[in-house]
Amino acid sequence: MIKSSLIAAAAYVAAAMTANAQTVPAATPEQHASIDQTQIDQGKGIFAHNCSHCHGPNMVNSGTVAPDLRRFPDDRERFFSTVKQGKNGRMPPWGDVLSDDQIADLWAYMSSRRNP
Repeated sequence: MIKSSLIAAAAYVAAAMTANAQTVPAATPEQHASIDQTQIDQGKGIFAHNCSHCHGPNMVNSGTVAPDLRRFPDDRERFFSTVKQGKNGRMPPWGDVLSDDQIADLWAYMSSRRNP
């Protein structure tokens, strides 16, 4: 019942999103260096509120179909695209929910916990 409700909610969100989501260029080395603790902390809060339901608290999931984000490639453009547009019908798009700045904060948090 809960699984079908989540799938229905994801389908609803996906249908409500616009098809013209923009991708964000890859970060330059200077942008990587500019990630600070404040941005990581903000990203952690955004993650806890929006992402932890599927990806687990502190990015540690309990074997759900959601990928282990600590192993996500160091690919900022792919991350932005996936968050904004969704992925394979399993992850809903968040482009109309989260701003580019919030997605950048999520990237900072995720990058700080990355463990390839």
